[in-house]
Amino acid sequence: MSKTGNALGSRTLDNLAPAGQRVLLRADLNVPMQDGAVSDATRLTRLAPTIRELSAKGAKVIICSHFDRPKGKPVPAMSLRPIAASLAGVLDMPVAFADDCIGPVAQNAIAAMQNGDVLVLENTRFHAGEEANDPAFIGALASLADIYVNDAFSAAHRAHASTEGVAHHLPAYAGRLMQAELNALDTALGTPARPVAAIVAGSKVSTKLDLLSNLVGRVDILVIGGAMANTFLAALGHDVGKSLQERDLHETARDILKTAQGKGCEIILPVDLVCASVFAANPPTMIVGVDAIPPDMMALDVGPATVAALIARLPEIKTIIWNGPLGAFETKPFDAGTNQLAAAIADATRAGTIISVGGGGDTVSALKQAGVEHDVSYLSSAGGAFLEWMEGKILPGVEAISAGMSNIG
Repeated sequence: MSKTGNALGSRTLDNLAPAGQRVLLRADLNVPMQDGAVSDATRLTRLAPTIRELSAKGAKVIICSHFDRPKGKPVPAMSLRPIAASLAGVLDMPVAFADDCIGPVAQNAIAAMQNGDVLVLENTRFHAGEEANDPAFIGALASLADIYVNDAFSAAHRAHASTEGVAHHLPAYAGRLMQAELNALDTALGTPARPVAAIVAGSKVSTKLDLLSNLVGRVDILVIGGAMANTFLAALGHDVGKSLQERDLHETARDILKTAQGKGCEIILPVDLVCASVFAANPPTMIVGVDAIPPDMMALDVGPATVAALIARLPEIKTIIWNGPLGAFETKPFDAGTNQLAAAIADATRAGTIISVGGGGDTVSALKQAGVEHDVSYLSSAGGAFLEWMEGKILPGVEAISAGMSNIG
């Protein structure tokens, strides 16, 4: 399985001389919008280095991306036009826009480009052939360019025309963001400094079964938090009161614990919890041991003893991967456990004693809320691709680049 930056070999911008070439750059412009404007330009900012480098080297930079779920037909509210305008602001340079991603409209816009110009094509998902990875649509996209660069790791888990299909028809390379993501993930789980710890949390065990099953054979310490921990605690015989849990997965939880023991992976569960009778902002709370949860209360965060025990383990850990907040962090005071552990990991990262990689939507939000998003070694905004990589799954978009030109012609 090609999951690492090393697997890219020569397929990076270091080995690309694109002057005068038409470069089809697969980006992820699927950014948050509010009232017709970009409300969070993080993905655009992270994409900028690749665009600037290609432009500075004299390429004609043709950007394609999906946005939202138009289901194979044009939806004006899902146009990339306003995002292209925001991208121009991020780049501080002109960005042209084409009202289609294939056909005469796209061809004419590209024909008008000069070396160094940047053009955004309309939403690839306005065509059903994008998600179907349809050969005709792939051919139409590939005909627009001489070179393909994929800088959308966040969409690399999808075998779509613009993320995977085109890579088999053009010389394919990874952009700087794709390269950085893969290098960070290789550092975290591919060839990590040990001991390696993983924090996996969230609301349901069922959504992270593949992740847990993969990690117990890959990491030395596995911390389970969030509502997921309630299922494990209940499976071990603890009464978790009104806490969210999955009763039908008790046996699965016990199997995971048994497998981890057999593979030498230490699993850490909470020893105390912050409980409340209602899930609301700043309700009356009670800190209790895991064997003393009142029947009319629910666990909504890990307790101070749990956080202190986790922080005490940090000096022995060399690499840590984080996916999921420890509690219901969106609602105070149930962000406390996540915030305290995040601050300690950030301190260790700044001190150079630990490599820290976080990823997944809630994790990004939680670490931003804790004010440490810039203090971890790498924070991936890739969402589903990050999770599937951690699950050990093959990512079609990465595999296609790694294959290079082997399938061309």
